[in-house]
Amino acid sequence: MTGPDAPDALRATGLGFRYRRRDGWALRDCDFTVPRGRITALVGRNGAGKSTLLHLAGGLLRAGRGDLRVLGAEPGTAEARDRVALLTQDKPLYPRFTVADTLLMGEKLNPSWDRPAAERIVHDGDIPLHSRVGELSPGRRTRVALALALGKRPDLLLLDEPLADLDPVARGEIMAELMAEAAERGTSIVLSSHVLPELEETCDWVLALRDGRAHLSEDAEALRESHTVLTGPAGQADTLTGTHTVVQRRTAGRQVTALIRRNGPLRGDWHTAHPRLEDILIGYLQAEEQPEQATAAPRTEVAA
Repeated sequence: MTGPDAPDALRATGLGFRYRRRDGWALRDCDFTVPRGRITALVGRNGAGKSTLLHLAGGLLRAGRGDLRVLGAEPGTAEARDRVALLTQDKPLYPRFTVADTLLMGEKLNPSWDRPAAERIVHDGDIPLHSRVGELSPGRRTRVALALALGKRPDLLLLDEPLADLDPVARGEIMAELMAEAAERGTSIVLSSHVLPELEETCDWVLALRDGRAHLSEDAEALRESHTVLTGPAGQADTLTGTHTVVQRRTAGRQVTALIRRNGPLRGDWHTAHPRLEDILIGYLQAEEQPEQATAAPRTEVAA
């Protein structure tokens, strides 16, 4: 189903998951929406729940509480499996298979298999089809795994740290491939990564997790436009409280620097600058407690 009435790529309501052998919740009380057709940056510090969320969305885990939907379907069902592809960090492949065997397996298992697309990704990495997967470098194995995922032609592609094994040139090529996939086919992509500068160039939606909860789920450009970095005398910092969302504030001597989400005109003598998306995300992820929310702060969705 496509068009304005199509279901969201991801929607969570009260989502929770707890591993049996660990203390605490990997995810708890998660509420968020990720619209279709976006390249979504899934960000968060280590242990925030990013991999757990992708495993739940891919049907490898079952939620302990709440509800999660992928393209309107329950993860792990036949409907979801046909339309969703998940590439995990460990990139499970059969080491004794050749690359050609691996792509043939993808063709046999997926009725919508796009052989030219899969082979193009392999060939662009100069990977011989007769090579055994177990003898490839980590970066080349990543390319083969990506070929499997993209060759399926999924409507939703879930990628958990897929670029960590690639050199800068290869990362750029793969990111360009993902952008083309989203632009040409409307594929929804959720990409978990710690490389924030690369995400800024490619992603147009942000889902930020902190302490197992969804802290932001929002259009990337809207985030840039609504945030400002202020520098000014420390004595006027109190003019921000109660009006704007103060995401992060640092004081050095008589000067204060603050990342804020604006809600109305500024009072006081401030030097203003436009933050990068990377600066905004780091500000939210480093904040020690929930930023004080203005009652009418403009946002698509902010979940705590």
